[in-house]
Amino acid sequence: MTGTVVVLTALDLEYQAVRAHLEAIEKHRHAAGTLYESGTVRGTSCRITLGLTGVGNQYSAVIAERAIQEFAPKAVLFVGVAGSLWSKPGRGDVVVAERVYAYHGGTSEDDGLKARPRSWEAPHALSQLAHHLERSGDWRARLPAGSGSPEVRFGAIAAGEIVQNSTISREAKWIRDHYNDAVAIEMEAAGVAHAGHLNSVAVGIVRGISDMADGTKNGEDDVEWQPRAAANAAAFAVRLAEARINEREEIAMSANASEPPASAAAGNTVYNTASGSVGIQAANVSESTVRMGAAPTGDGIDDLVTAVADLRARLDRDHAGGEIDDDTYEAARDELASAETALREPGRQSRRRALLALKRLSGLAAGTTSLGAKVALVIAAVGSLS
Repeated sequence: MTGTVVVLTALDLEYQAVRAHLEAIEKHRHAAGTLYESGTVRGTSCRITLGLTGVGNQYSAVIAERAIQEFAPKAVLFVGVAGSLWSKPGRGDVVVAERVYAYHGGTSEDDGLKARPRSWEAPHALSQLAHHLERSGDWRARLPAGSGSPEVRFGAIAAGEIVQNSTISREAKWIRDHYNDAVAIEMEAAGVAHAGHLNSVAVGIVRGISDMADGTKNGEDDVEWQPRAAANAAAFAVRLAEARINEREEIAMSANASEPPASAAAGNTVYNTASGSVGIQAANVSESTVRMGAAPTGDGIDDLVTAVADLRARLDRDHAGGEIDDDTYEAARDELASAETALREPGRQSRRRALLALKRLSGLAAGTTSLGAKVALVIAAVGSLS
């Protein structure tokens, strides 16, 4: 299993709640000094890279951007505690964001403050996975003892720059008037969501409810409920990370099974980058090289550059056939050029730049099944080198 899911938290207790699920933890230092830890989810082969952002949307956006550039993750999850709006969900429940509101945007006019809302929708595939996990209930196996039976709620989350603890303040009225479908409130999701949007990386927000944000929040309750809420959110998020990585692997393997890469079809080289045993069944196998347990290295880069050239040719055909509009075509050509340039440069960071360019291309090619499947194959191959 290749790749990682980045999980970010604002508080140390949230960080520890996620870290408790990991083993074989290794430290990774970003060039700017940010420390991340990568480990394997206990009992699985799923890799999670964990980072601490601090409180606030600006901090979370910067740390998320660094993590995306550094690790080229399968997804980014922001995990922690939040306040409940309108008394439901209750303490200890888990909220998964269907959308995130940056509720502090506005313009001041002579007749008052006018909202200028910004929002980010949850990625469809990630949202579908989260709903499936809620229905199956198997995520509850990761709950610590004594957690009770927390519910999972799906809805909008409001992300601002203040700790909200009132139902009658000006800010509370502002949220009620303009964002009254929000079910929880916190201070980091907008920054992470925007970083993911700019990099075409799926972002999920998973929050445990620790208080009611209605004037009753106090330090004594926080001591009890913040760790419980953080642990519940961590249990769901860790299971979601595992499901996300499994899904990405299944998509890549399915695409590979339905339409083999040109090099394999020509009988030259077959690369096994998946984990586990692999069998070859055929009447005759000749003039072929089979490499088990490793992706191409060294001169294998030439194969990847050739694969990128094949993507460009397919893109040109889809554009000529009217499947891709002019703006998408130009943007996709730029990403292919970036990927090819990065692949030709030595070093791990170059591989990551190539991988990010290909992931952005995948987003652009989402509406074209044939090109999207090919891009998934190349992403899997480049990812195994990163």
